[in-house]
Amino acid sequence: MGRAIIGGLVRRGHSPLQLSVLDPSIEAVAALQRDFGIQAATNSARAIAHADIIVFAVKPQQMRTVAIELASALPQPRPLVMSIAAGITTASLSTWLGHGLPIVRAMPNTPALIGRGAAGLYATPDVSAAGRALAEDLLRAVGSVVWVESESLLDAVTALSGSGPAYFFLFLEYLERAAIRLGLPGDAARQLAVDTATGAAELARTSTLELAELRRQVTSKGGTTEQALNVLMNGEFEQLVQTAIDAAARRAAELSAEFGGC
Repeated sequence: MGRAIIGGLVRRGHSPLQLSVLDPSIEAVAALQRDFGIQAATNSARAIAHADIIVFAVKPQQMRTVAIELASALPQPRPLVMSIAAGITTASLSTWLGHGLPIVRAMPNTPALIGRGAAGLYATPDVSAAGRALAEDLLRAVGSVVWVESESLLDAVTALSGSGPAYFFLFLEYLERAAIRLGLPGDAARQLAVDTATGAAELARTSTLELAELRRQVTSKGGTTEQALNVLMNGEFEQLVQTAIDAAARRAAELSAEFGGC
């Protein structure tokens, strides 16, 4: 995800010389330098010495160690901190990094890799309007942005858009298999499934109609679509989706408890 954000910023015209990366993997750093021309820092102090914003793009289980290591190197005036680690609360980050820091928690998703991500953001009261604008500009480099006013809602964001691409990949996988069983060649089944999903998503994105109305417009009475939808609805598809989203949201909360302890 860090690579996606760096690539998006460079594509939008930000100078690579304004971007610095610190990563324990020498190979990862070398690849980022080669592909984007950014700076590589050799230690924490150099990485954040003149930073306006510090992005923690690390796994939840690594966040405590990394944050505590960087805390003593934070420059003055205090930079904006952004975390994209699932489940790590701003309270935990404040404890590890120092209280009073402006912190934004963000939950982007993997389509950011192609500039079509969807991110939910939450800002602590210490974040200024300029800080919110900076965080939003950074993530708009790789997709769309939605702010939430309660940090607890980020668990729902994680369950919906953070994990969401996998739900659609699974559905596309099942559509492809079903079409192959009906006799379509594999490449044709994949193309039709993917292009149908892409077209439907784009139509939903650009239309002012409710999603339910868009569905009704495709569903002729007594037709093929109605038959298929009846199977999904009678099979309690909505409840299955709700149960899945609930499970993902619970896991996001569990990550907070598991890795966010002080």
